[in-house]
Amino acid sequence: MRSLPGRFRFGPSTAIHLTDPGLEPVVAREVQRLRSSTGLELPVNSNDPADIVISSDASIPPEGYRLAVSPDAVQIQAADAAALFYAFQSIRQLLPPEVEQERVNSDVDWSLSAVEIADHPRFSYRGLMLDVSRHFFSVEFVKRFIDLMSRYKFNRFHWHLTDDHGWRIELPAYPRLTEVGAWRRETMIGNNLKTYGGDGIPHGGFYTQDEIRDVLNYATERFVTVIPEIEMPGHSTAALTAYPEYGCHPGPYEVPVSWGIKKDIYSPSDATFSYLEDVLTEVMRLFPSEYIHIGADEVPKDQWQASRLAQDVIQREGLADEDELQSWFIRRVEAFLNANGRRLIGWDEILEGGLAPNATVMSWRDMTGGVEAARQGHDVIMTPKDYVYFDYYQGDPAGEPVAGRFGHPIPLDTVYGFEPIPDELTEREARHIIGAQGNVWTEFISTPEHAEYMTYPRALALSEVAWSPRAARSLEGFFRRLNTNIAHLDALGVNYRALD
Repeated sequence: MRSLPGRFRFGPSTAIHLTDPGLEPVVAREVQRLRSSTGLELPVNSNDPADIVISSDASIPPEGYRLAVSPDAVQIQAADAAALFYAFQSIRQLLPPEVEQERVNSDVDWSLSAVEIADHPRFSYRGLMLDVSRHFFSVEFVKRFIDLMSRYKFNRFHWHLTDDHGWRIELPAYPRLTEVGAWRRETMIGNNLKTYGGDGIPHGGFYTQDEIRDVLNYATERFVTVIPEIEMPGHSTAALTAYPEYGCHPGPYEVPVSWGIKKDIYSPSDATFSYLEDVLTEVMRLFPSEYIHIGADEVPKDQWQASRLAQDVIQREGLADEDELQSWFIRRVEAFLNANGRRLIGWDEILEGGLAPNATVMSWRDMTGGVEAARQGHDVIMTPKDYVYFDYYQGDPAGEPVAGRFGHPIPLDTVYGFEPIPDELTEREARHIIGAQGNVWTEFISTPEHAEYMTYPRALALSEVAWSPRAARSLEGFFRRLNTNIAHLDALGVNYRALD
């Protein structure tokens, strides 16, 4: 980015010349957003000259753009439609914060500082995850979450839809998943896992298929791919409460009311795989994403050890132990996904017992699993808990809302200091690190306001980590830019954590 003297001022005669009709849908949406706050007409044409010119340029790297602002003109060159969307997000950040308000502000100086920007992302995968299993969040908030992340050039929304504590996706072939599995009788109070007290308030909810399609359409307009997560073989108590026949024992099961890792896991039976294939088929019908996340983390093996069927599978398949049984389970699921043109993502525990052939690893416990997977030639998304778990405290717990007690606080500068590519990887191995992700687990987050407080402004730090070249990052520069972005968060009504 290079700052230049002068400013470009929008006015009644400002018009936009679009040279590539293929970019028209993006221009139409983004210009309408500008009209709603500036009150200007900003006509778009493909023939007449204008002071804002938008064109495509295939020589720019994917998702990349060039923005040149002078006192007399604005030129935008974009590699593709997503790139043009990101160029508009940069323009919004350069405009006064009132641009975020959906009402006309006629007394604002609608102008841009003269600048030259040549920009493209470092990583193709730039993600945020929202856990809606522990606490259910409305469609309206999910869409707001997606809208906010898209403004900062995140392009993957990882939707954690199922877990022990709730099943959130409607599947008509298995109605009890939402009739039973989507509800728990109460929720644990506080974050001390050694003591239990319940709030006495039933909690639950789920998304209908029409609501999911609505979210997907909303995300697509913002160039965000939605990746669904359907947990297996562990973190499955809610599903087993609905359909105990797919568990390792006959039950009864109950949707848990306390946090922590639960021992209930799927049986590795043919009936279970038939059920899981039905579930995944319906998920694939809804979600067009290349990736389907199956979780596969924190799988206690006690019930497999005690299960005659599980032990028979181990013997029949020549497996060494329950870890290899988990790998066998995941490989079978992956083969089904691959046969349907999809790819599997799993948390780094999928390395245990041998990694499935085409799996992508999401490395969360630290970056060791990601390093191992990259060295084996597998793609990796880095999401280590010590840097990008946004459910962790941001400072001294005494001054913060209740949050996860599982690790040290993660302040803003720690997130900015996260480097997704470990130095020990060779250049060839490093190419398998395809991106980074921040995670918002919601055991202790029950409201939209709290979720935003935990996510922002930490997500802004991660957005630069995932987008900008390593050599271009500067903590001092980030904090300078942050002040401008905080004003935009204010205008958007985001309940962010105040800076120290």
